[in-house]
Amino acid sequence: MTQIGLTVQNLSKTYDNAVHALDNVNLNVEPGLYGLLGPNGAGKSTLMRTLATLQQPDQGSIQLDDVDVLARPEHLRERLGYLPQQIGTYAGVSARSLLERFAWLKGFTDKKQRLAHIDQLLERVNLANDGHRAVATYSGGMLRRFGIAVAIIGGPRLLIVDEPTAGLDPAERKRFHNVLADLGENAVVLLSTHIVEDVENLCLRLSILNKGHIVASGTPGDLKQQLIGKIWQAELARDQDMPANILHYTVTPEGKKVIAVGEQPKGFVAYTPKLEDVYHHALAQ
Repeated sequence: MTQIGLTVQNLSKTYDNAVHALDNVNLNVEPGLYGLLGPNGAGKSTLMRTLATLQQPDQGSIQLDDVDVLARPEHLRERLGYLPQQIGTYAGVSARSLLERFAWLKGFTDKKQRLAHIDQLLERVNLANDGHRAVATYSGGMLRRFGIAVAIIGGPRLLIVDEPTAGLDPAERKRFHNVLADLGENAVVLLSTHIVEDVENLCLRLSILNKGHIVASGTPGDLKQQLIGKIWQAELARDQDMPANILHYTVTPEGKKVIAVGEQPKGFVAYTPKLEDVYHHALAQ
C-alpha cells in the first residue's frame, strides 16, 4: 500500500563539534498539521533543514508519498514550501518583485497567471498595500509575513515552518493560523515551534523533541490523558516554599500558581492537564 505523507526513519545527524543534533528520529506525518515542540537547542532546526534537503543526515531515510527524498531530492524540492527562522532580504527590491521571481521559479511562467497568484498571496498575508515597498524596509512582523507568502507559493505538498509566529502580533498570529489550517486540508504541514499554544490550537498530532530525541508523540488529547491523576495544582504565596516534585509554576499578581507531578503534595488539588504540562513533563523525563 502506498504511504501518503511524510515518513522519517532513524534520522541522525552529528556535527563536527560532536553535538548529536538528531539521534534516531522517527516520524510518520499524514496530510494535515503536525506539531514539533521543543526548547531551543532541541534539534528542531536541524530536523527542518534536513527535511528540506538543505543538509544531509548521517543516517536514516526520508520519504514523501513513498518517494525516497535522499535519492531524489528534486521530487521534494518541487513540492516544498519552507519558512526558516531567519529570512534574508535584498536591498531596494520590492516584495512584489521578489514574489514574482520566486513564482516563476515555481513554474508560473504565464505572466497573467503569475501576477494574479502574487495578488492572492499578498492579500492572504495582509501585505496587499505594502507589496510595492522594498522588503529590506519591512518591520519584523511584516518580514515574517513576507516569508510566509514565499513559502506557500503554488500550494506546496510539504510545508515546513520553523518558529512561524515569531515577531507576529496576536492578530497576525491568528491570520497565519488560518492560512496554515487552509493549507493543511491537502498538504503535509510540519509546524516547528517552542510555543505550545500554537500546536494546541492547530495540530491534530505532535511530537516533542529534546536533545535530538523524540521524547513523546501522539494527539494532544491522548498525551494529556496520560497525565490525569498524576499532576496537582495549588496557589501559593510568593515567599512560600514549593514542593520538591514541582513540574512548573507561573507568577501571578496574588502569588504563584504551582503545578506538581507524582505524589500529591499537602494542600494541592487534582488538576486537569494541559498540553503545556505534557511538554514540561516530557522534557523532565
